[in-house]
Amino acid sequence: MKRRTTEEVIIGEGPVTLPQIVAVARGKSSVKLSQTHSFQERIRRSEAMLHTAIHDGIPVYGVSTGFGKSCGKRLKRDQVRKNRGANLIRFHGCGTGEPISIPPTRAAMLCRLLCLATGYSGVSFGLLERLASFLNHGITPVVPCEGSVGASGDLTPMSYVAAALTGEREVFYRGERMPAAEALRLSGLVPYAFAPKEAISMMNGTSTMTGIAALAVERAGHILDASVCATALTVHALKGKFLHFHPTIGKAKPFPGQIHVARRLTELLQVDIDNGDLESQARGALQDPYSLRCAPQIAGVLYDALTWIRKWVETEANSANDNPIFDPETGHPLMSGNFYGGHMAFAMDSLKAALASVADMSDRQVVLLVDPLLNRGLPADLVRITGEDSVFHHGFKAMSISTSALAAEALKLTMPAASFSRSTESHNQDKVSMGTIAARDAERICTLAERVLAIHLLAAGQGCEIRGNLDARPMLVTLIGQIRSLSAILMEDREMDADIERIATAIAESDLFEGKHDNP
Repeated sequence: MKRRTTEEVIIGEGPVTLPQIVAVARGKSSVKLSQTHSFQERIRRSEAMLHTAIHDGIPVYGVSTGFGKSCGKRLKRDQVRKNRGANLIRFHGCGTGEPISIPPTRAAMLCRLLCLATGYSGVSFGLLERLASFLNHGITPVVPCEGSVGASGDLTPMSYVAAALTGEREVFYRGERMPAAEALRLSGLVPYAFAPKEAISMMNGTSTMTGIAALAVERAGHILDASVCATALTVHALKGKFLHFHPTIGKAKPFPGQIHVARRLTELLQVDIDNGDLESQARGALQDPYSLRCAPQIAGVLYDALTWIRKWVETEANSANDNPIFDPETGHPLMSGNFYGGHMAFAMDSLKAALASVADMSDRQVVLLVDPLLNRGLPADLVRITGEDSVFHHGFKAMSISTSALAAEALKLTMPAASFSRSTESHNQDKVSMGTIAARDAERICTLAERVLAIHLLAAGQGCEIRGNLDARPMLVTLIGQIRSLSAILMEDREMDADIERIATAIAESDLFEGKHDNP
């Protein structure tokens, strides 16, 4: 039974956008191969170039040669025809670790389909159809997360995708983990038989790192939105200064991200009625601490980073990152290095730093909210219970410890993965990108940041409710209502882990905290 989806993403009629990749990854869109003559002819012509090279005895890496350092080995013509890549897939079945989750795995499958659809790889139209069928039937290979150095691309993880197409290894299907052969039987498909070069074309590229990156970028945008909302609530709870976000400040230092965050904070903090008690008049409160005052300059970095990171991910996803590829003008095989994940490694290492900085900013704001020496009159740890029984309650004390732990872990992961290139495969792969590790780090930092922001939103909402004066800022009332739809007011101490996860999930998977603004 095919998955019900709301729209189709057409493959072969131009670049696919990042939102479309995410929609397919999350099962909200299906894929359809273009029916245009030009697209189908492009695929057939590329396949013909491969067979011409085989017929003419032209060495084609991975087809008539050995793999990697063994490329000096040559296969006879009858051996080339028999070389369907079974052993290539088999010996790369050495991945370790937990499976990559389903959405980024589906994104990786789509990225591989996009690569092959460029018409440079010499594969058949049937391979593209089989990848599309897997996506549309909801068959997702079980892919271990560890084992890729990011050049020659994602060989080991993508071997699990290739193997699943042939009915080998395991997949997730209909909510269960099962043998790939069983999923094929249930879906009415037969095991795919690779033609020459198709196995290596499935594996030799940047699809896994790019698939993970696509989902991380989407989540990073939601994290940015949530951080702005949490900061606005914190400013109100701490009676902070509205003028820290004055538009003239952005004009004086015109980074688009800084301007965007300041504008969004101004919208959320806009006052509908005159209320002079919204800001602290204490002499020492002339300027708020940096985590509040500099929020546009901190979170704005993430906004600006996303503007170019999105473009890089889309470019990588729509590229021919196979090896070898065929010159469409001459038909000559070109052995090169488009499988190298350097751009994705740099993009994800950069995203890691920007995300962790936002998580750290949130942690610092939580400290301001819970510390009675810093929170301008709010109760210690935001305890709501008053009277003699208040001594038994500790409110957000432990949750502030959690944000410190989560932020510290995020900051620890910002070490650039690309800086740890290792020479491998008998010094053939002597300089590698580590792009998949960088993408996995970014994915993990997203999870940590979402949990920091969940606690921050809870604490800031509690602080606003204690402070009062919310009628003056109706947008904050709406925002707190969204938080309360997921977590009740914390009066007496209770376990909060489920509340944190509900809000973290809402940040990751919904637009609950997104404003009406221009996305980066």
